[in-house]
Amino acid sequence: MSETPASAAERPIRVFLLDDHEVVRRGLHDLLDAQPDIEVVGDAATAAEAVARGPAVRPDVAVLDVRLPDGDGISVCRELRSRMPELACLMLTSFDEDQALLDAIMAGASGYVLKQIRGDEIVNAVRTVASGKSMLDPATTARLMDSLRSEAEPEPEDAALASLTDRERDILELIGEGLTNRDIGKRLYLSEKTVKNHISRLLSKLGVERRIQAAMLASQAKSAGDDRRPDGRR
Repeated sequence: MSETPASAAERPIRVFLLDDHEVVRRGLHDLLDAQPDIEVVGDAATAAEAVARGPAVRPDVAVLDVRLPDGDGISVCRELRSRMPELACLMLTSFDEDQALLDAIMAGASGYVLKQIRGDEIVNAVRTVASGKSMLDPATTARLMDSLRSEAEPEPEDAALASLTDRERDILELIGEGLTNRDIGKRLYLSEKTVKNHISRLLSKLGVERRIQAAMLASQAKSAGDDRRPDGRR
């Protein structure tokens, strides 16, 4: 049985569900609502319903199907988070697609998992994103990272990293750990807006456009040698 977080005694995690298949939606509802620390506060079958109903019930986590008859869950994630910045979105899909994962990350999703996962895994995924951490399907993420390696040019890497301020290096390291903007802000005692501004500047300095490319550079710099600091000093 999955371990129940200590915070459950304070307030259950409020979850909103979006899936166009009624059987899947009901199954998720019964599975999650049966947990003592989780409460399903609403659901929807279409993107339009989710955008209309979601903000009204103020969920902590939205579990969103990627493919919908009237749109896609990634667009819903972006729209809901524009209204509720603290919302953690967990994308749930039957399709193992690199572009969908990248789009979900760029839309601010905290997690991306396949519907083939077990019931206890989806429960733990909800708890993980509710706590401010990221939850990504390992196989899909590893393949996406490999496909993006060529986009992060290695030649100017050292010079680009050396141009970062100490604060930007701290944030880059946390991006590499998979933390969301909200989680980075909590770790460094910064507002989410300030974190976004720092990330915008460091992406420009690194010569990349995507957050995940910056994460790759952070990972490469770390694996290049634990005895060397990112600014080139020993």
